[in-house]
Amino acid sequence: MLTVHHLGKSQSERIVWLCEELGIPYELKVYDRHPVTRLAQADYKALHPIGAAPVITDGDLVLAESGAIVEYITAKYGKGRLTLGPDHPDFAQFLYWFHFANGTLQPATGRNMILGRLNLPADNPMLLAMKARLALALGLVETRLGKVDYFAGKEFTTAEIMNVFTLTTMRLFLPFDISPYPAILAYLQRIGGRDAYQRAMRKGDPDMTPLLT
Repeated sequence: MLTVHHLGKSQSERIVWLCEELGIPYELKVYDRHPVTRLAQADYKALHPIGAAPVITDGDLVLAESGAIVEYITAKYGKGRLTLGPDHPDFAQFLYWFHFANGTLQPATGRNMILGRLNLPADNPMLLAMKARLALALGLVETRLGKVDYFAGKEFTTAEIMNVFTLTTMRLFLPFDISPYPAILAYLQRIGGRDAYQRAMRKGDPDMTPLLT
């Protein structure tokens, strides 16, 4: 049985959402964060040597890294659904935006989150550089979503599964304003209207209102 080990309010929401979109059977185990540190507790860290979310188990397999998990599930259980093959005209865009999530967008927010906790002066060169990097990434997303309904183009794909966390739940850890980005806001409303997304949020984080605005 495929088991999704979901750490509350984390990137593992991607995997819950993916399973709901695909409509595949899976077991969901939800883990609470430490009430003080807000980090994963010992029971979650014990699942995989990296000690971070997400993690799945599937028989004897223990797999981490959200991108790897998404590819594993779509290949083994999804029969390639929500992905685009090399013959599709949007294949390159699909690949780019799938990897943009953890290659550019999430690192940009993560670096800003860490620097923000250091109480650096507002004119610190590194802080300014990282804020500019995040603004550049968000601007690129805004431009893309101003032209197409979904990251790859016309079709909903796993590029959505990968990117939405950073535009929504990540803002619990690094608040940033998306009101200057109307295309992103409209996109998030489309995502929020999906039944599978709503089910995933209710199952994984029932106490959280998705940050879609």
